[in-house]
Amino acid sequence: MSSAQSSDGVAPPRSTSPDPAPGPGAPGLSKAMVTLFAVAAGFAVANIYYCQPLLTAIADTFDVSSDTASLIVIASTVGYAAGLALLLPLGDIVNKKRLVVNLLLVVAAMQALSAAAFSVSMLIAASAVMSLTAVVAPILVPFAAGLAAPQERGRVTGSVMSGVLMGVLLARTGGGLIAELGGWRTVFAVAAALMVALALVLRRALPDAPPAAQMPYGKLLRSIFTIIREEPVLRLRCLYGFMSFAGFNALWTSIAFLLDDPPYSYGAGVIGLFGLAGVVGAYAARITGPQVDRGRDNAVTGVLFTVILASWGLMGLDGGTWLWALLLGVVVLDLGVQGMQVVNLAVNFRQRPEARSRITTAYMVAYFSGAIAGSSASAAAYAAGGWDAVVLTGAAFAAVNLLAWCGEMALRARRAPAGQA
Repeated sequence: MSSAQSSDGVAPPRSTSPDPAPGPGAPGLSKAMVTLFAVAAGFAVANIYYCQPLLTAIADTFDVSSDTASLIVIASTVGYAAGLALLLPLGDIVNKKRLVVNLLLVVAAMQALSAAAFSVSMLIAASAVMSLTAVVAPILVPFAAGLAAPQERGRVTGSVMSGVLMGVLLARTGGGLIAELGGWRTVFAVAAALMVALALVLRRALPDAPPAAQMPYGKLLRSIFTIIREEPVLRLRCLYGFMSFAGFNALWTSIAFLLDDPPYSYGAGVIGLFGLAGVVGAYAARITGPQVDRGRDNAVTGVLFTVILASWGLMGLDGGTWLWALLLGVVVLDLGVQGMQVVNLAVNFRQRPEARSRITTAYMVAYFSGAIAGSSASAAAYAAGGWDAVVLTGAAFAAVNLLAWCGEMALRARRAPAGQA
């Protein structure tokens, strides 16, 4: 392959500027610092999910319906999406360390306000502001990648992403356990204290990261669209992320209905245990990163897409009534999707070192758009044809990715002879 081509078979990024935040010395980030980034990212993202197991208790406290209480989750989702679009890009033009610390302090203040809320409206408003500023994890991922040495960037990205995934997984369980012991207000109070402590630790431990670029805020946001237009690798990885997360949410939108009906007839507690498959995803995040560092991202991408498609075949056996196949399919799907997330991010971070936060913004917006599309398609599919229709929907998302990857590899193969010549 020509040196004028990237490992994805396309022209290299137009920016030739050096990495604005090289790793400290040849070894890059220490294991202790990588662990700190991973733990901080996990605790930060957990704030979005603490409220989910608390909705019934909150509804009882304020004597409101479940629909009204669910507005807390909706406000958190909308706020987080807005934060990804409006605040995450700031990581390219302000000091990342100060940005992270200040955002954590706002999150702490909003969680404390939630703990003291005297109405559900106040709780909804606090949740919206909290989630808007809770985009610390997607800031920390490119922050760590920028500090890492180039040959370890995939490994570092995978390690920090494993912290994010564990934070998502354990937040619901931890929130529920704390609420059992001290009530739902205690969950938010503990979260507020954790964020203050985390802000103090990161203020002392993180290195200063001067802005990678200088431009007005409005131009910063407009430049995201320019980057998307000019970077074909980013566009391709956005497609991969969209389809992967669409399939993931297609599963989790409808699997509760399958498990609630015969032959399973499981209760909510047992159904919730299926989410522990996220542990496998967290492990996948660690093992795929080093493969990217070795230049195997194309091969790993193809393997993961094949694994994801095969998982739907397992979950569709005999209409989803074989428990072992369903469980194995859930584990395999989670491994494939979470592993793919690490590969996508690691590849994206190669493109423009001075624009990693904006690249992350573009990718994460596409990723969460896939969640919306997957959930909507799954709900419609289950209503129309039950679990079999959901399996076909998820498999279709996976097939689009696999076909797109095959097309990209065919294009790369056609370009290779000319490049070598």
